[in-house]
Amino acid sequence: MDDELNSRLKPLRDRIDAIDAQLISLLNQRAAVALEVGEVKKHFNAPVFRPEREQQVIARLQGMSDGPLADDHISAIWREIMAASRALEKTIRAAYLGPVGTYSEQAMHEYFGQSIEGLPCPSIDEVFRSVEAGAAEFGVVPVENSTEGAVSRTLDLLLQTQLVIGGELALPIHHNLLSLNGGLTGVTRVCAHAQALAQCQRWLTANAPHLERQAVASNAEAARMAAEDPTIAAIAGDRAATHYGLQVAYALIQDDPHNRTRFVMIGKEPAGVSGNDQTSLILSVKNEPGALVKLLEPLARHGVSMTRFESRPARVGTWEYYFYIDFEGHRDDATVVEALADLEKKAAFVKILGSYPRSR
Repeated sequence: MDDELNSRLKPLRDRIDAIDAQLISLLNQRAAVALEVGEVKKHFNAPVFRPEREQQVIARLQGMSDGPLADDHISAIWREIMAASRALEKTIRAAYLGPVGTYSEQAMHEYFGQSIEGLPCPSIDEVFRSVEAGAAEFGVVPVENSTEGAVSRTLDLLLQTQLVIGGELALPIHHNLLSLNGGLTGVTRVCAHAQALAQCQRWLTANAPHLERQAVASNAEAARMAAEDPTIAAIAGDRAATHYGLQVAYALIQDDPHNRTRFVMIGKEPAGVSGNDQTSLILSVKNEPGALVKLLEPLARHGVSMTRFESRPARVGTWEYYFYIDFEGHRDDATVVEALADLEKKAAFVKILGSYPRSR
């Protein structure tokens, strides 16, 4: 049987080896051209990472493919190819909410690829500060969760910062209950980020009501604590389990099986037009009857589709609010230019947070 199997597999494996030889030659040729691109960028002081260009490359290749590779496969493969090419030009650093093993770190690698240097930070505030100070070119911060809604601290910092949003990623969140021994014997506390505890509250109430719940800075910090204390269980993902040497006591304990967190990439350089873009901005209204309706009317009149609307207290007066809005299109698109011009006439305050390629 083994002889027959090997005889049938050998010609196929030989074909794969031959194709791999062609691929490695072509990839090295591509990398050499990428280095030439890098030299041109240096001459003009242009940024190494252009999210709109990478989005266009992937979309074009997906359109050319006849299968059997799916679009997600093509995206994942070319994300790493382009990340490796970027690394040949320059090592890029991205700050994220740490420690190692958080969903923020996972989002960073899924967006930028593995060939990026991560800078773990103890808080979302520190992610913003690191990018503002130049310790990192980009920051990765959570902005909203499909179960628990907006991440308030991120919204507040986006109002204050001069950084812009240059990209986004919607990451499926798969929570596991982790412990040292893979069970709950001797465990008295479960630790996690407050949002993770909220996303798993029904499961915890039904299956582990005896465990004290303690909110900590991040899920990875909870995993680190659980690795040092057998009385603690942590809610975290597979990456944290592997890094901290924990075992899965219960898998996929999130209350919503479709739980996702949206992350945005912040930096100093605005993204160009990709053809599949989104614009985020913050508005406040004038204190007059019907002001909010009047404020949003230009979007409808110019055919701009709003995809998100969130309000936050302004903290500068009684019952005053800032409104966080996402809508389709890039700020350089003709219809968006016209809509924004009308918005600025009607609003008491307008801050454009960025125009960037929509999540893949």
